[in-house]
Amino acid sequence: MMRNVVRVELGARAYDVRIGAGLLAEAGAEMAPLLRRPRVAVITDETVGRLHLETLRAGLGDVAMEVLTLPAGEATKSWPHFERACEWLLAQKVERKDIVVAFGGGVIGDLVGFAAAVLRRGVRFVQIPTSLLAQVDSSVGGKTGINVAAGKNLIGAFHQPSLVLADIDVLGALPPRDLLAGYGEVVKYGLLGDAAFFDWLEAQGPALAAGDAAARLHAVTRSVQMKAEIVARDETEEGDRALLNLGHTFCHALEAATGYSDRLLHGEGVAIGCALAFELSQRLGLCAQEAPSRVRAHLKAMGMKTDLADIPGTLPDADGLIALMAQDKKVLDGKMRFILARDIGAAFVTSDVPRDVLKGLLEDALVAR
Repeated sequence: MMRNVVRVELGARAYDVRIGAGLLAEAGAEMAPLLRRPRVAVITDETVGRLHLETLRAGLGDVAMEVLTLPAGEATKSWPHFERACEWLLAQKVERKDIVVAFGGGVIGDLVGFAAAVLRRGVRFVQIPTSLLAQVDSSVGGKTGINVAAGKNLIGAFHQPSLVLADIDVLGALPPRDLLAGYGEVVKYGLLGDAAFFDWLEAQGPALAAGDAAARLHAVTRSVQMKAEIVARDETEEGDRALLNLGHTFCHALEAATGYSDRLLHGEGVAIGCALAFELSQRLGLCAQEAPSRVRAHLKAMGMKTDLADIPGTLPDADGLIALMAQDKKVLDGKMRFILARDIGAAFVTSDVPRDVLKGLLEDALVAR
């Protein structure tokens, strides 16, 4: 069995991210050291439940499993479903020393992690991410939360999991669009801090998309290693952790503009956002023209969305998009923070982006639609 372990070094709250094939079938053994009593409360969504719940149940062995199944989709990351999850966990008499399991993609991971953070002022939870996006990004690092009318992830908490089990076998059940959306976050890691990883992705990305297990294992492992290193340095996003938001300032505005619907998946927005961030960097004279061209070329070669023109339906004008960007959590002292790049693998955080340059970039991108 191909297996890798990445340790997220956070002192007394350190934990392992286990990555490999067949982990669902061994979930009981993997979680055994954490269990004070042989029972877990699992929250999943309808899609994941239908595909994988029985595998997890079998893998838990003698560990009893209570399950709450929520609707699939971004709309579940909301007050009503958060309340439902909390009330259900209380009805299950979940105690502080028990384990809550978030079994699903980023939506379930964020929602259940937030519920675990506030239930009895904090209960332990295990992430079992079932999408590529969740395996490489949202399941690691302790960011939890829900969406509200004012924007995405604006209500939440930092609450680290006790364990993450990333079973790459489950990626085979993802629709191609969802897999590629998750790949948007994988590319982000190469772009923000590892040019050699981006080189590898240019060569191996097609094999990863086609189902190559070794390529998937390496991509998930390297992504998690990079995230773990950054989170260990800056858990609550005072500095370096903001680098992980490469592409996200654009992405969150585009998600808001499309109503958090399936017009634009999060990872698709990240990919478009990364392309725009490199284009903005080039317009500001920070990087050579080759960098944004190379980013777009790789995304296109993978069959991914790369431009505003790839988003169906209408979008706000440039001023409207900038207004949505200004609602982002990364705003500091009223100034938007951007993650820009001096080259592939060399990103940095700045608030020094002239509005006219940003507006020009967005106007040109909108005209291209």
